[in-house]
Amino acid sequence: MSQTPSEVWKNCLSFLKDNIQSQAYKTWFEPIIPVKLNDNVLSIQVPSKFFYEWLEEHYVKILRLALTKELGPQAKLVYIIKMENTFGNKMPFTEKIPSSSSSSIKSQSIDSPFSSFASELKNPFVIPGIRNLQIESQLNPNYTFENFLEGDSNRLARSAGIAVSNKPGGTSFNPLLIYGGVGLGKTHLAHAIGVDVKQKYPDKTILYISAEKFTQQYVDSVKKNTRNDFIHFYQLIDNLIVDDVQFLSGKSGTQDVFFHIFNHLHQNGRQVILTSDKAPIDMQDIEQRLLSRFKWGLSAELQNPNYETRLSILKNKLYRDGVEIQDEIVEYVAKNINSNVRELEGAIISLIAQSSFNNAEINIELAKDVINKFVKNNRREVSIDYIQKVVSDYFQMDIQTLQSKTRKRHIVQARQIAMYFAKKFTKASLASIGTQIGRRDHATVLHACKTVDNLSFTDKQFRKYVEDLNQKLSN
Repeated sequence: MSQTPSEVWKNCLSFLKDNIQSQAYKTWFEPIIPVKLNDNVLSIQVPSKFFYEWLEEHYVKILRLALTKELGPQAKLVYIIKMENTFGNKMPFTEKIPSSSSSSIKSQSIDSPFSSFASELKNPFVIPGIRNLQIESQLNPNYTFENFLEGDSNRLARSAGIAVSNKPGGTSFNPLLIYGGVGLGKTHLAHAIGVDVKQKYPDKTILYISAEKFTQQYVDSVKKNTRNDFIHFYQLIDNLIVDDVQFLSGKSGTQDVFFHIFNHLHQNGRQVILTSDKAPIDMQDIEQRLLSRFKWGLSAELQNPNYETRLSILKNKLYRDGVEIQDEIVEYVAKNINSNVRELEGAIISLIAQSSFNNAEINIELAKDVINKFVKNNRREVSIDYIQKVVSDYFQMDIQTLQSKTRKRHIVQARQIAMYFAKKFTKASLASIGTQIGRRDHATVLHACKTVDNLSFTDKQFRKYVEDLNQKLSN
């Protein structure tokens, strides 16, 4: 007689319970629901994408053992990610990923790397000079207005962003410059505007790009004598989003070309959105004529979130990730981490990790211990862009080559090392790391990290690469 999904999963749980710590079992396995069983393929429903990534990163080996024990060596696991509503928001929250389920529950089915994991990669950024504007916008569909919680610290910027997305190029907020410190949501809000514009005006050409990558493209165009093509390409964009515009500081050639592109877009009613860690008045080594353009529209500041906003952010994250923590503990974290959103979420992830790996109940004592260490040890986070730059310079290649699709061994290894350090030094999810380093998927990042670990033990020269770069990024 064939087994039911519930029976198979119940047997798997019995094995898991005997082989992992009880707190980890309670947090990561009790919420899972078995859905269906086809031959040797078991489908399980998990609360969120975060939940799925955590299982794949920390428990994939034990899951493989449990499932193989029940279904044999050809066993395969499929995750169904239930799309929850955003906490405290009437608008539905989805990951904007095409559903693979025909039922009324929105879901995303993902094969576990028990077998080979493959996904279709989108085309990379088009080379300047191509006249056909069928380009990839480079937008992150997970960054939306729905999951950008409003508070006193960001109300002006968020409201201005919504106004711009409703009528791009048709408001007085052109350009819209969003500025503020690290981890306050500048990039999230910029993407959210682009995502909303793309939904409302599918015929408009939208492009998100970092100022650093823009500079690199300009330098390449000068070397290849394609400067005019570069300018022409950017003058055809309907909605241009430039992140971290302060990186144009001191780069006179890039500032000059950006000045002409900006003027053309503005004069033709196109929308320009900029982000910066400084207000225009505080930017150094940027030409006055360019600064004056930045001031034409609206400069909206993102400030550190107040207690109520921090509390809402944490509850929203926990709700979306399908993790339950007592209100008293969430309130304690919100009161004691008051710097930015990134550190708030990092503290919660640290708390969950301590609980899972040390078999400790999440209580106030554990929260105090984790927060004290977190605040004490927390330093300025190294960005993924910076990691890619350091790794590219070390291996004497440009970032475009590092992110390319080539399978040349030395380039693949450099890319894997960049992913490894992005996981080590940042709090970005595996999916986010993959998106930023060549638009790979999370499974590629996971594989890269394991490969770097393995080669560091077996290859002396490779180990030296990792040690050298670790020292550069740690300083």
